Amino acid sequence: MNPIPHYRSFFDLPRVDPGYRPVKERVRDWNEVEQHLAPDELARQAARCMDCGIPFCFGAGCPIKNPIPDMNLAVLENRWEDALQLVLTTCPYPEITGRICPALCEGSCCNAKDSDAVAIRQIEREIADRAFAEGRMLPRPVLPRNGLKVAVVGSGPTGLAAASDLNLWGFDVTVYESAKHAGGLLRYGIPDFKLEKWMVERRIDLFRQEGVRFECGVQVGADVSMDYLRRKFDGVLLACGAREPRDLKVPGRELKGIHFALDFLTRQNQVLGGELADVGGEWSAKGRDVVVIGGGDTGSDCVGTSVRHGAKSVTQIEILPKPPATRADNNPWPDWPRILRSSSSHHEGCERIFATNTLAFEGDEAGRVYGIRCVQVEWQGRTPVAKPGTEFFQKADLVLLAMGFTGPEKGSPSGTGLQNVWTAGDMATGPSLVVWAAARGHDVARQIAAALRAPVRA
Repeated sequence: MNPIPHYRSFFDLPRVDPGYRPVKERVRDWNEVEQHLAPDELARQAARCMDCGIPFCFGAGCPIKNPIPDMNLAVLENRWEDALQLVLTTCPYPEITGRICPALCEGSCCNAKDSDAVAIRQIEREIADRAFAEGRMLPRPVLPRNGLKVAVVGSGPTGLAAASDLNLWGFDVTVYESAKHAGGLLRYGIPDFKLEKWMVERRIDLFRQEGVRFECGVQVGADVSMDYLRRKFDGVLLACGAREPRDLKVPGRELKGIHFALDFLTRQNQVLGGELADVGGEWSAKGRDVVVIGGGDTGSDCVGTSVRHGAKSVTQIEILPKPPATRADNNPWPDWPRILRSSSSHHEGCERIFATNTLAFEGDEAGRVYGIRCVQVEWQGRTPVAKPGTEFFQKADLVLLAMGFTGPEKGSPSGTGLQNVWTAGDMATGPSLVVWAAARGHDVARQIAAALRAPVRA
């Protein structure tokens, strides 16, 4: 690899992204859509890092505080093992965050103030992928066992991060998961075209090799009680997520063909994982006019999944106004840029309708939805107000509600008022990003260690 001058690269080298596989090819399978940069190009992208005096990328952007400038320099200098060890100090699963994180760090990159940010997420992804390919992603050394036992309820991103930390610090950790397989949202909520599930299982296998035990298919509260966990373990962490979906209570909600988005995505992941034979006719988008209500990541995932089912059409409705193409005056750097974003799914065949509210669902004599009455809105402060004369009918025979989540699922275990029981992640703070979940897993692991008076690794 030819040496790349570092001191002017952020001036001289443009940002290059790997792009996606061609649409006609990728919609015929469930494989990862994002491509990879060549090693030489990746080094050039790393060279764009300014190594600035105040690195906002991890100071203000990255929730888990990845040492980004040092990581970039290691890649530039072909020190891939150093880069790996740097990222593993803060991130328990860089091959995962390197794929699904929205790269908050890039929004705060000093380059992003006047130009394009460094491709930090892509660099993190390649550090991890290269380590796996070269056999360098190995089980990490564990401190001597301290005799203390912790139960972690939930194997999503928060539970996995906390379990990993506590195990490495010498705790005996058992993770309880109600589903058939571990991974939580990573396994059941995110489509394979963004995160193939063998990658999740590979990481969980590493956690197992390091000493973490997983008990799957166990519902805490039904199969085992909180009293049992408190008797058996010195501490209990509840990290059950926030899966209770926000409903849309308008006329016609009871019609057939209206489903919550996460249920739709989970069924597809269960099919690909061999837990279900097929999604079922009621849940299939094949040949249907699909409407996704909600403009976030979950809604986007429903778009891509519906396209791969063979939907006749896909429309995504969002009640918020269309974001601007560039930062508004009230959204200055280094804050996260609130701009219009299009996912790979949006480019696969989707109409997006903004500033639109759902008034009612319309159904046929068989009780199945066939359309939605909508109205355009304008926002007055925090309130959407219908614009007179803008009502319209949107054809739909499959509706997916992707309007976010309100909190933990009904029936989730509670630790309120119980000694040595902690609650963390989305279950405690509400729905958020995987990288924030990881950060909160780190935080609660330190709280548990401090409360139980056990040493931790710096």
